[in-house]
Amino acid sequence: MAQIASIASLIGAGASVYGTIGQGRQMQSQASAGRAAAVERGRQLEIQQEADARARRETLARTIASARARLSASGLRADDGSGAALQSGLVADAAAAESESDALFRARLAAGRRSLLQPDGSINAYARAGQSFGTVVRSLLD
Repeated sequence: MAQIASIASLIGAGASVYGTIGQGRQMQSQASAGRAAAVERGRQLEIQQEADARARRETLARTIASARARLSASGLRADDGSGAALQSGLVADAAAAESESDALFRARLAAGRRSLLQPDGSINAYARAGQSFGTVVRSLLD
């Protein structure tokens, strides 16, 4: 009867190891799907960032051209004095907006990162399964 109990314990340990290995494989597939989704989200964010930057450059160019045309129409030189100050102010404002947008972009990318505390589906699950199996076998031999 004691032999049947030890065989049953061994079979139970084997089933536990098999379940842990299956769980590890499932975690790996989920992790790879998560990585693929994160990469795709990163690409989408990069495309959006490039489109926003292009739109800001075009808006800045139109605003500067409009301001220069108004200054010229009023008889002032757009390259001197207040015209130059206006143009440099517009460029500085656009640079500040670009900097804020870049910081937001980096924050969005960082938010897409996985936490180091989340299970990664790596060899760790298999190592833990081997340890638990070894513990069961050791207890049977004692």
